[in-house]
Amino acid sequence: MRNLCLIAGGVGSNLKSKFVRMIEAGKHRGSDAFGVWTDEGVLKSHDFGEVREIPDGRVGLLQCRLAMSGSKLYNQPFVNELALVHNGEVYNYPQLRAYLEERGVSFESDVDSEVILRLLEFLMGKGLSPVDAVRRAMGLLEGDYAVAFHLDGKLYLFRDPVGVRPLYYSRRGFFASEKKVLWSIGEEAIPVNPGELVVISRNGISGERVFSLTGLRRRELSEEEVLKALRTTLRHAVRGRSSKKVGVLFSGGLDSSLIALLASEFGEVVLYTAGAEGSPDLGWARKVAEALGLPLKEHVFDRDEVEKHLPSVMRAIEEPNPMNLSIGLPLYFATKTAAGDGVRILLSGGGADELFGGYHKYLENPSLMESDLLEMGEKNLARDDKIAMLNGVEGRFPYLALPVVSAALNTPLELKIRGGTRKWVLRRLAIELGLPEEVAMREKKAAQYGSGAQKILESIARSRGMHLREFAEAIFRETFGGLGSEPPTKTLF
Repeated sequence: MRNLCLIAGGVGSNLKSKFVRMIEAGKHRGSDAFGVWTDEGVLKSHDFGEVREIPDGRVGLLQCRLAMSGSKLYNQPFVNELALVHNGEVYNYPQLRAYLEERGVSFESDVDSEVILRLLEFLMGKGLSPVDAVRRAMGLLEGDYAVAFHLDGKLYLFRDPVGVRPLYYSRRGFFASEKKVLWSIGEEAIPVNPGELVVISRNGISGERVFSLTGLRRRELSEEEVLKALRTTLRHAVRGRSSKKVGVLFSGGLDSSLIALLASEFGEVVLYTAGAEGSPDLGWARKVAEALGLPLKEHVFDRDEVEKHLPSVMRAIEEPNPMNLSIGLPLYFATKTAAGDGVRILLSGGGADELFGGYHKYLENPSLMESDLLEMGEKNLARDDKIAMLNGVEGRFPYLALPVVSAALNTPLELKIRGGTRKWVLRRLAIELGLPEEVAMREKKAAQYGSGAQKILESIARSRGMHLREFAEAIFRETFGGLGSEPPTKTLF
């Protein structure tokens, strides 16, 4: 059930004019339909020409939907005892739906968003507070999601425990899937942390971590237990995130090659890569695609094309970060190529380095693995989501499925880094599953270097008499003007 979209909303006076601007700033995330609920009414429409007819109010939720599959008759917000909007995926929603139906819960649609709504209602009906209901729900939901719901005058916001889908709020009581949507109404943008519940009311804002990945750490597994757990959980995660035809964001490295190998067990797979001609990733992608017997679609970019599309990538990443700009370029071109083929799901190898010790810095300081994992939601995953959504493509991350994360967190360090070899246990698993040893043991360069994107950016920056960081800041100012400046933090409550 693909349900990618913009979600947004807030608490305050004269919401209508603000909601109109938010929809206009964020409808690239969902151009097929919109829906608005406020305490004064509901409007859902496939015609964005009707956006100025939305109800006013003092509290409300909105969604712009990219209708990829599922019922097109049931646009959000869902309104029952709760009013709810949701962006993302719940991969185990059929099982949760069956569980709820066995207990007398009825449904109006076939979408996973309604499963979240009914689950929360069911848990609160059992006497749980909204906070405890969200805590319990996050332990049951397997997926990548950002959710907001209204109950008794308060807005509740939460984001999946890894932080695959972005969500931001402001001190003045508004929220949205992207920063620029909040900037469009003069609001700052503060990330909802992965696993955090933020409560917005007229009396103020509070936040509480209700699910932490570190709670998945229980006991160290033996080598054979780790291999067995990874074989089971990673295959299950790939299968659950695949479809009859799925793309793989491909560099020819260990992580994406293992995902491609597993995905080929469940349906048609097409590999997508992007890089400058002569770049390492492009060369390896061609070589490994041939070894795996899988079709490869590549986008070879040059300096002129990079310059042309820089504003689009900056508009997606929403920050003057030169590393994210360098990483974002090949992702932008790969997702654009996939969208041109009509492929809307791209599996990614993201997360494997943080879980299994892939970066060189972990040799000196292995403790950085945990902090990087806990921080990657905003540092890496939000960037990837927003760039992919710019092209109407959904990125999915099998390595970041909670069962895989749990297996990794219970893997001893000596199985992650052995004799100077990083990601040792993942490499062994890949070889056992049939990946060529040359591919499994390859030390891959970071995306910004392997794709050649950073080299091109540095060349453009030099031609303008700037260092790369100065250049990124200049592109940011050109793209957003004053939108990125922080507004006053005086509260309206």
